Amino acid sequence: MATPRAVIVYRASELTELLARHGTRGQVAFFLDQRGQSLAAVEERHERIRAALADVSAGLPVDWRRASVERGELARFVFEPADIVLVVGQDGLVANAAKYLSAQPVIGIDPLPGVNPGVLVPHTPAAGVALAGAASEGTAAICERTMVHVRTDDGQSLTALNEVMIGQPGHQSARYTLEVDGHNERQSSSGVIVSTGTGATGWCRSIARIQAPQLGLPAPTDRTLAWFVREPWPSPATGADLFAGRLDNGELTLRVESDRLVAFGDGMEDDRLLLSWGQRVSVSVADRTLRTVTG
Repeated sequence: MATPRAVIVYRASELTELLARHGTRGQVAFFLDQRGQSLAAVEERHERIRAALADVSAGLPVDWRRASVERGELARFVFEPADIVLVVGQDGLVANAAKYLSAQPVIGIDPLPGVNPGVLVPHTPAAGVALAGAASEGTAAICERTMVHVRTDDGQSLTALNEVMIGQPGHQSARYTLEVDGHNERQSSSGVIVSTGTGATGWCRSIARIQAPQLGLPAPTDRTLAWFVREPWPSPATGADLFAGRLDNGELTLRVESDRLVAFGDGMEDDRLLLSWGQRVSVSVADRTLRTVTG
């Protein structure tokens, strides 16, 4: 059997990003002080993240192959089918990595307990390393999280873990015809959001509380989606009757009636599909899942 490879996914800390922008700690301290913030707090979070990464790296078996990838390099990194993926960071970092994975087991490790919600990063560094061994042996408990898939009539596609957003790049009014569950309606809105059960614990839940509080949101493993239209505008030419629902079967389709719309997943708008007049875009449950290690 081939030697396992552990891939550690992380995100540059606030301090690292501030130093890249301002050059020195003194300049960073001045910048933060002007905004009523403390360099000490930023440094403390940086050290906790650094320590967690060091603990994970040191705890892995010495004979394992290993690699690390920063969030900004995910699109260029080549994952191997048998990789064990350890995500060290906030919950959103798991979603950022998900679109680039196939069936690799993912272990979410929280370097800042009490700061992050911990839904997708529930493990300590020590527990995460132990689970990596179980994952390599095929004995780890796995949660098969449903993902959402978008495809266009010209062959573009993307997959996301939490949700996809379809709308104007500048979040102005998007015009389209929405088709779902045998109904269709021309609309002008701030965009359409389609969420998985994993996403139902975040942005989707906040929208549902206001827009459709009686709508039952899916669980992470449910093969169904929830969809919402943000701020649909009723007018002589557009309606607002289709504004929320569950996508238990089939797909939700939009026919674009704006000069330019975009579709992107999990808040990563830089990695997006470009849509233009007359194009059709369909959203449905993805064929693949994200396999997160639970124990």
